[in-house]
Amino acid sequence: MKKVQLLVGVAVLTVSFTSCKSEEEKMAEQSFDRYEKYVDSVNNVNEAEALTNWQAIEAGYNDRMSDADMAIANMNDQTAAQDRLEKTKTKYTEYKSKVEASAPKPVDRKTEIRSAFFGGSMAAGADMDMSWVNKDNILKVYNDFNNEFEKNKDNYSREDFDEIKALYEALDTRKNTVENEGLSAADNRKIAELKFKFGPKFKWERMGAKANENSEAKE
Repeated sequence: MKKVQLLVGVAVLTVSFTSCKSEEEKMAEQSFDRYEKYVDSVNNVNEAEALTNWQAIEAGYNDRMSDADMAIANMNDQTAAQDRLEKTKTKYTEYKSKVEASAPKPVDRKTEIRSAFFGGSMAAGADMDMSWVNKDNILKVYNDFNNEFEKNKDNYSREDFDEIKALYEALDTRKNTVENEGLSAADNRKIAELKFKFGPKFKWERMGAKANENSEAKE
């Protein structure tokens, strides 16, 4: 009789263990389903929309990926489960790369300043190549430079003024060369007038920018 009871007890334990294990596998499979479906749904979101919600998308992904990763231990075929996990990770990583590539690239401030004063004539980079300035366009270049400065003089930082000063000095150096290449006396006089107006104005505005930054730093 005791032997029968023992066998019945073992059978009950076996059924309970099997049932428990089956439930754990079911929950593990659900974790994987949530993870895979989430990545599939994210892949249907266009890059521009994803960028505006990327923090939430990333948080949702990390939560589901973590759940799936822990669920591997309860999967019946752990090797196959690991393979599924890696494939889904790869799918998400590829999508993430596309989203990051679509993000607007930050504009270098020096390049922005050069573009504002010279348009696309001066290439980006450390080299201030002024070979494009000649006797026929130099007066316009000086005039455009002055107009650009006048338009935005209240918006420049101390670093901006340093860059503008370097650009103006490079233009002046180019003028010395252009004078020997046939610059007309009339254009030369007009340039001199522009320089006479620009010098004091630039010095005053630059001093003001430095004073403002020093005041803000103290605060």
